[in-house]
Amino acid sequence: MAEPTDPATPTDSKLTRTKRAWARQGKFLTGKIARPEEDRLPPGQHLVRDWPVLDLGMQPRIPLDRWRLDVTGEVEHPVSWDWETFKAQKQTRETTDIHCVTTWSRYDNRWEGLATRDLLDVVMPREEARFVLLYSHDGYLTNLALEDFAAEDALIVHSWEDKPLTTEHGGPARLMVPHLYFWKSAKWLKKIEFVTADKRGFWEENGYHNHADPWKEERYSDEE
Repeated sequence: MAEPTDPATPTDSKLTRTKRAWARQGKFLTGKIARPEEDRLPPGQHLVRDWPVLDLGMQPRIPLDRWRLDVTGEVEHPVSWDWETFKAQKQTRETTDIHCVTTWSRYDNRWEGLATRDLLDVVMPREEARFVLLYSHDGYLTNLALEDFAAEDALIVHSWEDKPLTTEHGGPARLMVPHLYFWKSAKWLKKIEFVTADKRGFWEENGYHNHADPWKEERYSDEE
């Protein structure tokens, strides 16, 4: 089997071009305000029963015997785990909703994986660490503030609905941060880097909001 590809920049695609146009047009903005503690469905969202598939035109297949997760940067104990070591870490189950910037939400997803807080206990970020960069096998990059990465229900997941996470949904393992729009939950995760200064990722550089709170409708950047 061929080695997974790792382009420096994701290939341009119809989805990429379309979503850039949405950002320019402000598509899906409703102007409504919802409070997360009172309204489970964020403004401008609609419920779905399936799980729509969105990607950058590539779905890398990573054999488990070649899969690795590197955690680097401003940490006391960097790690480079193979699949067996990753699965040997403390496992956590969570049931969460997910919200996509393209206006769909799905309730009550059952996940299993490594809680990001447990990962923090292993690698011990240094005091100067403020942000986290997530790198994917398809060349995708996204960014998170450390406090968002460390959310109580955030996981690096390998299972969904009691089955291994499929390739189309980011398997073998992806990030899952349910309180932000789902583009922040990087698929096909290969590297986590703790950094002192923020760096915008792929969609953030293409017109999307740097934070991505669904209840504030942080869909698109205010910057020109």
